[in-house]
Amino acid sequence: MKTAMAVSAGASSVPPPRRVLVVDDNADAAESLGMLLEVRGNVVRIAYDGLQALEAAGDFDPEIVLLDIGMPKMSGYEVAKRLRAARGDSVLIVAITGWGQEEDRRRAREAGFDHHFTKPVDYEALLELIEGEAPAQAS
Repeated sequence: MKTAMAVSAGASSVPPPRRVLVVDDNADAAESLGMLLEVRGNVVRIAYDGLQALEAAGDFDPEIVLLDIGMPKMSGYEVAKRLRAARGDSVLIVAITGWGQEEDRRRAREAGFDHHFTKPVDYEALLELIEGEAPAQAS
């Protein structure tokens, strides 16, 4: 994790590392996405359910949360609501989910998600969002 950051830090075109929390009950999906983000120089934590996500967010203080919606113990909608209530606009919350109908997108907006990606994820678009997004500021 730290090696990828050190190697990429020397290049001027490399975006600054971000603290990213990846939350998905599919361990393979979460770990693959986490590795992709680490290779790009980001600092990543992974959680596998909603309760772990809230605990990790408290300890890790992520700038960005990539959050599945359909998870055990607590849905991504509820996690997003709680994160938004606790952190306001200081965190970027992105849905990464198999739920892509208009109703799902509406519910995600209402829960506090900033963006919505449907699986399978367009990784280039996701990386562009993460690397192009200015650090969130509390308003």
